[in-house]
Amino acid sequence: MKEKLIRQIQHGMLGVLDQRQQEMLKAVLSRCLDDFNVEEKQHDNCGKVENKRYLDMFIAAKRVEGCSEKTVIYYTATINKFLDSTNKDIRDILTDDIRIYLSDYQEKNSSSKVTMDNMRRIFSSFFTWLEDEDYIVKSPVRRIHKVKTANIIKETFSDETLEILRDTCTEIRNLAMIELLASAGIRVGELVLLNRDDINFNERSCIVFGKGDKEREVYFDARTKLHLQTYLHMRTDDNPALIVSLKAPYNRLTICGVEKAVRKLGAMASIEKVHPHKFRRTLATMAIDRGMPIEQVQKLLGHKNINTTMQYAMVNAVNVKNSHRKILG
Repeated sequence: MKEKLIRQIQHGMLGVLDQRQQEMLKAVLSRCLDDFNVEEKQHDNCGKVENKRYLDMFIAAKRVEGCSEKTVIYYTATINKFLDSTNKDIRDILTDDIRIYLSDYQEKNSSSKVTMDNMRRIFSSFFTWLEDEDYIVKSPVRRIHKVKTANIIKETFSDETLEILRDTCTEIRNLAMIELLASAGIRVGELVLLNRDDINFNERSCIVFGKGDKEREVYFDARTKLHLQTYLHMRTDDNPALIVSLKAPYNRLTICGVEKAVRKLGAMASIEKVHPHKFRRTLATMAIDRGMPIEQVQKLLGHKNINTTMQYAMVNAVNVKNSHRKILG
């Protein structure tokens, strides 16, 4: 209870004392209260109300920063679960509270290290924002370090696998769809937002809306152009969407619809782990292997951070060997 009282006093002095002075105040209060018994007076539900207010303000800030609604929902759910579990005022949450919660969560749900580090990053973002806005003295996540995750090399499609998938397509729509995914390297969310008018067949390019509603120009090859033109010429509907369902009323295909169609193709071709994102990763790897500068691959994929691009693009070991012999051998 003494620690809680000290934190509340420190909180009351935010904006008056700097960090060093806050630490001195904490040390003096700790010494002075050693000989006293401090009991907490019972309060009503005001702590939960304040917690919700802080969370609402943080989420509003994230929306202003351009976070997608999907990200905002994930942040809200993750933080809410933690706050409900600790049942504490945000200003009283300690590093150990977060450590215990993360440990219990991992044990209960058998969560991967990637999931646990994602949760740590969300908590860090939330409490760092509270600290920066002077709502708390110091973020309790500061002493919780990044979770070390294994550097797993994710699979890509080989040229042979891509050809098998193409041969398996019985619908021109599916063929046009996987060709666009494979040659443009766009996200599935970007694909479903494309309209017919967005396609520039002369330049073999189109404008997509990526994460954060950012526009970028992407490009596709001649084979994709031919399949797209054939698909559009065969359509009898007037839906402006580029990719629509196979049956009436020919609605715009959703992300789930694309994923289901691609998964079905993989099953028909007896190929495991066929999903839209794998086409994107394949393009990135292929571009790097064939000598495209990483900065250009970053721009092509629409990544804000080049480290993200490096995770997608796995350099082929054979190419490394050949380059070494050519340049250094």
